[in-house]
Amino acid sequence: MSENDSSTPPPQNSRRNVLKIGAAAAASTALPTQIGLTSALAKDPPPGPTTPPFVVALPVYAPKAAEPLPTGLLAPTRLANKDYGEAGRDPHQAWDEWPAQKFYNLRVKTGMHSFHPNLPTQAVWGYDGIVPGPVFCARYGQPALVRIHNELPANAVGFGSPEISTHLHNLHCPSESDGFTGNYYSATKYGPTLTGPGTFKDHHYPHCYASYDKFHNIETPHGDPREGLGTLWYHDHRMDFTAGNVYRGLAGMYLMYDHIDSGNETDATPGALRLPSGVGPGGHDVPLVIQDRQFDSGGYAWMDPFESKGFLGNKFCVNGKIQPFFKVKPRKYRFRLLDASLSRFYELYLTTSAGTNQTFKYIANDGNLLPAPITMNKVALGPAERGDIVIDFSQFAGQQLYLVNRLIQKDGRGPEGALINVRNAAGDLQSAGVQILRFDVEAATASNTMDPSQVPATLRGLPPINLAEVAKTRSFEFDKVNDIWTVNGKIFDPNVVYASPKRGTSEIWTLRGKGSWHHPVHIHMTEGRILSRNGKAPPAHEAGRKDVYVLKPGEEVRVLLRFSDFTGKYLMHCHNLTHEDHAMMVRWDVVP
Repeated sequence: MSENDSSTPPPQNSRRNVLKIGAAAAASTALPTQIGLTSALAKDPPPGPTTPPFVVALPVYAPKAAEPLPTGLLAPTRLANKDYGEAGRDPHQAWDEWPAQKFYNLRVKTGMHSFHPNLPTQAVWGYDGIVPGPVFCARYGQPALVRIHNELPANAVGFGSPEISTHLHNLHCPSESDGFTGNYYSATKYGPTLTGPGTFKDHHYPHCYASYDKFHNIETPHGDPREGLGTLWYHDHRMDFTAGNVYRGLAGMYLMYDHIDSGNETDATPGALRLPSGVGPGGHDVPLVIQDRQFDSGGYAWMDPFESKGFLGNKFCVNGKIQPFFKVKPRKYRFRLLDASLSRFYELYLTTSAGTNQTFKYIANDGNLLPAPITMNKVALGPAERGDIVIDFSQFAGQQLYLVNRLIQKDGRGPEGALINVRNAAGDLQSAGVQILRFDVEAATASNTMDPSQVPATLRGLPPINLAEVAKTRSFEFDKVNDIWTVNGKIFDPNVVYASPKRGTSEIWTLRGKGSWHHPVHIHMTEGRILSRNGKAPPAHEAGRKDVYVLKPGEEVRVLLRFSDFTGKYLMHCHNLTHEDHAMMVRWDVVP
C-alpha cells in the first residue's frame, strides 16, 4: 500500500513496513516550528501560550452554495473521468436511480487561520481552505454530486500526507463515495483500492433513506423516513494519516433535512417538527465543532504522528477558535455538538457563571433524532460522536452561560472520570471544569423574544427490531498486541475482507473492548441499534440509532445492523484516530 505514480499499480507492502518507512522519512526531514514534532507525548500536555478566553466570537458559516452542473468534457459521469483528471474510482452504482440535482466544488487546499488573537496566524489544510470546512445543508430526495479537488502541495512536510480520501460520516451511500481509506489520491499518487491518480474525485450522494430496498413505494419514494439522518460530518480518511490530516483542519459539517426535520421552524406541514432553524449568521440551528489542539510555546499547532496511544491538546477550540463567545437571543437554539478531537472524550454541561448546572433538551444522538426529547444536564461525547441539544435562553435574558467540559483525561487511554462541583467553606466553587464556550444572552426586547420554534413530545420514530431477520452473528475484539492496535488480533490490510454481509440481511455484531483502553468504534454505511451494553439495555440517549459505539475497558456492546441497498467495501475502526492510523481498522464488504 505504498504510494504510486500513474504508471505503476500499488505494491502491497505490509502496514508495519509502511509505518516504518513513513517514520524514517519524517524523521529525516527538518520541520518548521509550526508543524514540528516532539519525541513523546507528555502525560499532561504542557499549558502552552496564554490565550485569554472569550475574546473572539464564535464563527458561524452560511451554508455552502450549489453551482451549475458542469457540462462538456468535465461533466460528471458514471465511470471515472480519468482522461480529464478524475482519480480511478469504481463506477457510481446509484447513478441512474438518483441523478444529481445539486452540484458542489469542494477544494482541499492550504489556508491561513487564526485560532486566537494572541497566537500567530498559521497555515492549515482546509476544505475550501477554511477551518472547519463549509457547512452543507442537504435534503432527502435531492441527490448531490460533490467534486472534491486535491489542491494540497505535493511537497508538504510535517504531519499528515497530501493525498486525501473524504468520508461523509455516516451518510448511507454507495461504497465508491464513502471515502474508503485506501481510496486516497493526488495528481501523482493513489491508494491501493483505486486504479489511478487524479486531481479530483466525484462523490455521488443519493440522499435516500436506508432500507430503500424495502420502502420505495409512492408514499415513501426515498426509503424509510424512520432511517433519516440529521447531523453528519465529513473528514479526511487517508490510510495511515487520517489523524494528521484531520488535525491539520480537514473536517466540516453536513446537515440533512426532510419533511419531518425540515429546517423551518414555521413549517405548517403536518408532521413537521418546527425545531429551531436557520443555519448561518443570525440563525438558530448552530453546528459546534469541538476539538482540542496542542500549541507550542511559539503559539503554533503541532502533533506527534509517531504517538500511537492518542494525542491530546492543551487548548479547546469551537468552530476553529479557542474558547469563543456567542451572542444569542433569549429564545430557543438548536446546537449540533460534534467531538472532532483525535482522542479526547468530553462530558459537557451547561452552567451559569456560578457553576450551577442547567437543563436542556437532548434530541439526537449521533445525528439521529430520538423518538422523544430527553431532559438532561450533560452530554457525553467520544471522538466522532454527535449530540443535538436545544437550549431555551428565554429564562436567562441579560445573563451569561457556559458550555463546560468536566471530564478528566490525561492521555490517550481515555477519560478518568468527571469533575463534580466542589466548594470550599466560603462557598466558592473549586472545581468547575473548563469553560469552552460562553453564551452571551441579549436583554429581552419585543423583537428578539419572538420564537415560533418548538420541541415536540414526539420526534422521529424507530424501525422495529426484528431479530427474525438476523442472518449471522459476528464478534470483534479491540485490543493491543505488541504495541500495535488490532481487531481480532489482526492489523488492517485494505485488501483483506473481514466480513461479507449479504445485502438485504441483518446481523448482530458483538464489539468487545480489551485491556484498559477506551475505543469509540465507528461502523460505516449503516446505522445500528444497541441491543445491550454489558448485558443490560442501553440508556435512553443510546436507545436510538447510532454509528459510534464507545467501548470502555472490558465492555461488550451488541449491535443490530441491516445492510441495505448498496454493495462494496466499507470500514469499521476505532475513531481515536491515532488508534485507527496504527492498524485498528477492518474492511467489510456488502455482497449481492
